[in-house]
Amino acid sequence: MGLFSKEEPKHAAIRTGARLTCQVCACDLFFMRKGQLNTAVASFFSLDWTNPTADCLVCGRCGYVHWFLGSKDDD
Repeated sequence: MGLFSKEEPKHAAIRTGARLTCQVCACDLFFMRKGQLNTAVASFFSLDWTNPTADCLVCGRCGYVHWFLGSKDDD
């Protein structure tokens, strides 16, 4: 995904087990990332680290980011 990354995009499935395709370009290869869900109150008090995170699947072709709250491990 970046200049120095050797990571390859992979197929992904959502929590229900359905295979994910990009909503923009229909590609089915993604990079996995974590994204922080910032809130105004936590940011105001410099407590951003207390905010929850989301699983982000970044399309390997167009770069569109698909956000998913929680992870498969949260069940």
